[in-house]
Amino acid sequence: PYWVDKQIIAINGTGRRGEKIEGVTDIAIHYTGNPGTTAQQNHDFYDQPETEVSSHFLIGLEGEIIQCIPTTEIAYASNDRNTDTIAIECCHPDSTGAFNQSTYDSLVHLTAWLCGEYGLTTEDVIRHYDVTGKDCPKYYVEHPEAWERFLADVDVYMEQNGK
Repeated sequence: PYWVDKQIIAINGTGRRGEKIEGVTDIAIHYTGNPGTTAQQNHDFYDQPETEVSSHFLIGLEGEIIQCIPTTEIAYASNDRNTDTIAIECCHPDSTGAFNQSTYDSLVHLTAWLCGEYGLTTEDVIRHYDVTGKDCPKYYVEHPEAWERFLADVDVYMEQNGK
């Protein structure tokens, strides 16, 4: 994976309120719900004054990662878990919600890195669905075996590369 920019590409809309996160206990995985859009397009949506939602990270269709909100601040993506989760939104090419290989590879890498940064394990990686019951990320809600495979891939990545 690669960062779009070495610095945080922070949003300034109402989805970033500057409130401090209480402490990271989980990493919440999401999907954008708008097939074929890029990470930058989703960032630009978050950056509008009237947009009240946000995410710490966006992963694009080419595996690019944009950090929208510092991990020390609350992002507005996981409802009543906003205060203790890091949110990762992933772009997807079509209505199935499945991530392409580039997006998936970056998601595995970023999730493993965040687990290392916050002393977490894959038991602390959740779907938005696990918080609200919303079909997000859609593919992983509809295919729980794929979710388990993703968690296993994160574990393997951490075993091979460290946290």
